[in-house]
Amino acid sequence: MPDPMPRASLRTAVVWDVLRDALDRQVKASGRDALDVLDTGGGSGRFAVPVARLGHHVTVVDPSPNALFALERRAAEAGVADRVRGVQGDAHGLFDVVDRGGYDAVLCHGVLEYVDDPAEGVRNTVAALRPGGVLSLLAAGLGGAVLARALAGHFTEARQALRDPDGRWGDADPVPHRFTAEQLTALVEGAGLRAASVHGVRVFADLVPGVLVDTEPGALDALLRLEAAAAELPAFHSVATQIHVLGETPGASRA
Repeated sequence: MPDPMPRASLRTAVVWDVLRDALDRQVKASGRDALDVLDTGGGSGRFAVPVARLGHHVTVVDPSPNALFALERRAAEAGVADRVRGVQGDAHGLFDVVDRGGYDAVLCHGVLEYVDDPAEGVRNTVAALRPGGVLSLLAAGLGGAVLARALAGHFTEARQALRDPDGRWGDADPVPHRFTAEQLTALVEGAGLRAASVHGVRVFADLVPGVLVDTEPGALDALLRLEAAAAELPAFHSVATQIHVLGETPGASRA
């Protein structure tokens, strides 16, 4: 089967590679062809639909009816409507709409930034996992925001983000929380999981002029390879736009 998540997507390529490999390991360990996957805050299905195209059953929980409508349409267009279910809800009231301990994998992408209590948000997603399950956690990185503000000439805002407990650069900042790799790892481990891997996401992609990528022959592929090479290196986690942590429950396959 061809890769259902195009490698050309700079915003998702690193996360998709890690997630797909984790799901493949889950399939081998469980002996089942199809896993049960929960995507909290999954919106219109940017990850849910490609996961369903791998043959898995995906439940998407999102507070937005418009996003869930777009999810339904995207799933139908991809031919996976029978494997994708959308439910209106949020991380705080997760178990009002889904069962505890019912999923082999949980995706929590772009959610922690917007919940009042990130630790509670992680604990809820972990409680949805079956023994041996995996958590894919993606959240906004502090260092990437500081670097972006500084390169834009907003030096005071960059310093404010460094000093602010939530990594905010000012009252107009649309992101309520940002995290370091160490903070996200601590949240995952505090919820009882092992942090199996940590990756920096969009280390360079948000800094490179789009015209260069669009017009320079081979630039996109080269940038993708550079992102993949830097993603696992701790030195680059501190400047990534997003941080991805893969958490494993006891008994999860590491093969």
